[in-house]
Order: sequence, then structure tokens, then C-alpha cells
Amino acid sequence: MSVASGRRPLPTKIELIRIKKSLQVANSVHKILEDKRDVLLRKLDEIIEEATISRDKMWEPLSTAYRFLFNTYLKVGSITLESIALTTPSQVDVIADVKPIVDILVPTLKLSEKKSELTYGFADTSSSLDTTTQMMRLVLPHICSAAESENTIFRLAKELEKTQRLINALEYVIIPSYKDSIKFIASTLEEREREDFVKLKHVKATMEKRKAVT
Repeated sequence: MSVASGRRPLPTKIELIRIKKSLQVANSVHKILEDKRDVLLRKLDEIIEEATISRDKMWEPLSTAYRFLFNTYLKVGSITLESIALTTPSQVDVIADVKPIVDILVPTLKLSEKKSELTYGFADTSSSLDTTTQMMRLVLPHICSAAESENTIFRLAKELEKTQRLINALEYVIIPSYKDSIKFIASTLEEREREDFVKLKHVKATMEKRKAVT
């Protein structure tokens, strides 16, 4: 009979042994989950720091790129710049994979080492466009790193929440229920033993009286 169902367990020695074993298992699982929670918390701190570093590394080349892009816009005009943009690939090659962190598979992102060629000539453009392109290429790995870290943070946080729910269930429901059942069975068995002892004494006294009469 399940202890967690709220029903009183059978007050037998076999049931007492079974519940004591279940309590030992619950305590072991509780310890494992606490260790897992601690590891998750440490990993979260590490990944949050990595994400912060990646974001910080993004801003300088990104702001530089937009500044030079604005200068290019002023020098070559919107029509030329838009025509160059139309010939520029709208996506980059990224190698996606997964890696385990505390038994959780998290995605990894890495830019392909394949270099994309320039899609514009130097005659109708300015050096500021070259700087813009260079800065954008510098910022892409940090964007991938930041995206990878933030996705990992989300997954670790979700696993941490799940782990904490299990710990709470063990601490406030399952383990107390096992302890209450053990206490109930033990007290019931002790009461039975006292009753049996009293009955035995009564039977013994009755038999001794009968012997004395005969």
C-alpha cells in the first residue's frame, strides 16, 4: 500500500521493514538531488558569467560596425548601399551540435571556418564599408557564443526548477509520510506486544490458580 496515498499502512513487521527500506531509498535520492542542485547552481553561475563576457565582447565591434556603416551610408548613398546589401548572403554557416552538462544535452553553435568572399567592388565603395564588414565578422562568433550560453542558461534553469520540485516533494511529502507511517506501525506493534504480554500474564495466572485448586 502506498504511504503517499494518505491511507494508514498495515501495522505489520513486514510492512515496517518495507517502509524503512523505502525511507532509506528516499533519503539517498534526496541526497543525490541536492548534489545535483548544487552542481546546477554552480554551472549556472559559470554560464551566466560566460554569457556576460560574450555580450560585452559583442558591443564594441558591433557599435563600431554600425558607426562605420552610417559613414558608408553618407559617402556612397542609400541606393548603392542597398544594392550591395542585396548581393550579400543573408545567412552564415553555423555548425550546430549538442554537449552534455550535468546529464542535460545543451546545443552548441560554432561558425563555419569557410570564409565568405566580398560581394562588392572597391571602386564604388569606401574603406568604411570594409571596416563595417570586418567588424561584423568579428562580432559573429560572440553572437553565437552568447546565444549558446543563453540557451544553456534556460535549459539549466528549467532542470534546476524540476530538481527543486522533486527535492521539495521528498522533504515535505514523501519522507515525512514514511516517518509517520514508521512511527504509527512501531507504536501499534508496541501496543500489541503490551496487550499480548498482559493477556499472557492473565492466562498464566489463571493456569496457576487452576493448579493450586487441583
